[in-house]
Amino acid sequence: MDSAPPDAAHLTHVDHYLTVGKESGASDIHLSVNSPPIWRRYGLLEPIWQQAEPLHPAQTEQLAAGFLTPEQLEQLATRGDVDFAYATSIGRFRASVVRQRTGCNIVFRIISDTVRSMDELGLPEQLKLLTQFHNGLVLVTGSVGSGKSTTLAALVDEINRNRQDHIITLEDPIEYIIPSRGCHVTQREVHTHTKSFANALRGALREDPDVIMVGEMRDLETISLAITASETGHLVLGTLHTSNAARTLDRLLDVFPTDQRDQIRIMVSESLRGIVSQQLIPRADGSGRALAIEILTNTPAVGNVIREAKTFMLPGIIQTGKKLGMKLMDDSLQELFLAGTITAEEAVYRAEDKMTMMKITGHQ
Repeated sequence: MDSAPPDAAHLTHVDHYLTVGKESGASDIHLSVNSPPIWRRYGLLEPIWQQAEPLHPAQTEQLAAGFLTPEQLEQLATRGDVDFAYATSIGRFRASVVRQRTGCNIVFRIISDTVRSMDELGLPEQLKLLTQFHNGLVLVTGSVGSGKSTTLAALVDEINRNRQDHIITLEDPIEYIIPSRGCHVTQREVHTHTKSFANALRGALREDPDVIMVGEMRDLETISLAITASETGHLVLGTLHTSNAARTLDRLLDVFPTDQRDQIRIMVSESLRGIVSQQLIPRADGSGRALAIEILTNTPAVGNVIREAKTFMLPGIIQTGKKLGMKLMDDSLQELFLAGTITAEEAVYRAEDKMTMMKITGHQ
């Protein structure tokens, strides 16, 4: 939208902003003090209306009070922040309200109404093989906003359609609503239905699960329980904020005390099924974002590298494992650039080996 409508400064409920954002294809809405209303669209932050006035502290306070429950308002007052899933007739949103130096800021992530299938997302066919295991660990990694939740939901959807199992999802908050199809699906929200990921995961092991989806593996206890679950006959799907397969394994192992790492390396080398690392990159034509993806699947060579703590060798193994469906992030970026999908600048900026990418793209 190029200019503010006459009532842009007088939108009195967050739902009005969410309606505008959702209809325009935004992924996030920011309502912050001393800033005009902002959205993230196709990965870029920009004002919703170019002529809109900055929001005043009283306006963001009023907006927060208009949609938070009394319990959430109390938490905001005592703790200074509140995060939850916000659902209305408009749709579902991940909401975060925080107090900061100049007042109250509100951020929404817009969640798709439907779980998109792996085919609809254009995910590589070989990823479907990861959904056919009956035990082990599958990790989806990437930075904030790289589409991890969407990919994870698509993997769960693939299992839900093609198996007759019990799926338990542990999320903070619940984003996609996943109806039971072939599988029985149980969705639990951290802080609403359980105190923590670790508590929920410990409880899940007593609920006869076949598949457990852990929204975020963020601490030693959660990671340890997830690895144990993957070893004891459960397929565990989880996420980490890491950019490639090697860093993912380093992060996974580094949370453990030094004296436990040898044992954990052996466990991970046997239980790991695959790592999917991804980035969402603005398309060159400005029409949206394209998915760049790195895929590692466990092989004897990969398992050996994990056991010997030589994760620096993984890029070479992925490079030689193309016939097995593996792919390096830089190869994915190169394919997107050569197809004209992303710019040379984006390809170089996001590449691991920038010198090689500069030669391929001609961008300095």
